[in-house]
Amino acid sequence: MMNRREHLVALAAMAVALLPASKARALEDFMEEADPQYGLVGQMMAQPGQRAALIAILTEGTGEMPGNLAYLIGEDSANSDAIWIVELWDSKEAHAASLTLPAVQAAIKKGRPLIAGFGTRAEFRPVAKTGA
Repeated sequence: MMNRREHLVALAAMAVALLPASKARALEDFMEEADPQYGLVGQMMAQPGQRAALIAILTEGTGEMPGNLAYLIGEDSANSDAIWIVELWDSKEAHAASLTLPAVQAAIKKGRPLIAGFGTRAEFRPVAKTGA
């Protein structure tokens, strides 16, 4: 059984694995410049057969979120209805403020009927950067 630290390391590795190699390098370069202070990673389950529709809704309402440094959505390879969301923020307060934005509120309202439930969720403070 994994302890919490091992679990978070595995989730972070999974987040990088969701990206094509060129995008992962770009994220690493970006992280060298950025200084995220708050992060979230979580699993969301879509209603059966609704994963693509849910992903589309979640990405349309998240383009302009002040304080957001990264917002990644990936398809779970073991569950055809699950997605993983990884977020990096300037601060926990910036994340909380994003939830009040009209575009984010609209995405939540539109997406709610497509959500079947939630899996693992973790908040973290980014402390290490990877490099090649």
